[in-house]
Amino acid sequence: MPQDTQIAIVGAGMAGLSLADGLNRAGIPFELVEARARIGGRVKRGGIDSAVCDLGPSWFWRGQPRMTALIARLGLKTFEQFTDGNLAFEDEGGQVRHDLSYAAMAGSLRAEGGMAAVTQALGKKLPAAQIHTETQVTALAHTGDGMTVTLANDHQFTAQHVVLCLPPRMAAEFSFAPALPTAAVRAMRSIPTWMAGQAKLFAVYDTPFWRQLGLSGDGMSRLGPLVEIHDASAASGAPAALFGFVGVSPANRRQNPQALKTAAIQQLTRLFGPQAAKPREVVLQDWADESFTSTPLDRQSLGPHPIYGLPTALTELAGGRLIFGGTETAAEFGGFLEGALERSAQILTTLQAAAPRAQPIAG
Repeated sequence: MPQDTQIAIVGAGMAGLSLADGLNRAGIPFELVEARARIGGRVKRGGIDSAVCDLGPSWFWRGQPRMTALIARLGLKTFEQFTDGNLAFEDEGGQVRHDLSYAAMAGSLRAEGGMAAVTQALGKKLPAAQIHTETQVTALAHTGDGMTVTLANDHQFTAQHVVLCLPPRMAAEFSFAPALPTAAVRAMRSIPTWMAGQAKLFAVYDTPFWRQLGLSGDGMSRLGPLVEIHDASAASGAPAALFGFVGVSPANRRQNPQALKTAAIQQLTRLFGPQAAKPREVVLQDWADESFTSTPLDRQSLGPHPIYGLPTALTELAGGRLIFGGTETAAEFGGFLEGALERSAQILTTLQAAAPRAQPIAG
């Protein structure tokens, strides 16, 4: 169980893990609590061939210095998204073209072993006794000189500061004492949760046969159910995979996963040929069904990338002891993994200035 501490971090996704890593290296006491049974948050891999099934974010870019530096520090390898060859385009009537050379994700970078390799490596740098999975926060109380955190099992612990490294809409589900200002609650609920309305489908194969056909694995469709498709193969090309974003709205709850999988494989066969008809595995991740990511407010597909940042209404709450983190509160790279690191770095600077100095930890 978490113990009384200086900093309580709620949420062990990329933001929470990177903040915990910074606090640990600075020698500042913390407790990291996560409602899920695993760390990583929306960084998740799955399926038998999990190295090619990044069920959450898949990419970062060279113009994102924090991700670049973190992956280098962790000693992990990266590779460039495969884009050689033509794109497969499907119109509303199911007619397919293979004569387009457009590559939407050219220059994007992936981590060998999937993005979960990054969060797992970060987790291994933290003291195991200070990471608490299957630990759900239900209430936060400002006690004047600190914060009291209440868990679902009624256990309580105190902290000088609480950092909410989770989507603001999820934080709005907590009970707060005293109650937060109406403007703060309204702001929390107004911020779209990145990926919460998305679903991703992976079809895994022995080889990337589409490459031999002169195709990159990129696909665009006006028929669906997948609207955007990319090569998700491992760096070596095996195992191979295609993945697509599901275009069916979560407002319809995507209630028949098997029918969706069947329709998606039929679509991949139209786009990439008969070899696509027999994947060795099909993996579907519907983030709208993840109770620790999505709320009823998120059951709609995202349109253009939201304008993120930290609203003024979410600053200086509980005398500055309640801090909002997470990628949705990053001003520059909000919604990206880089945004999670951006916001965590800002918070770390603030906490270091406020905290009594302890012996830094190398590493």
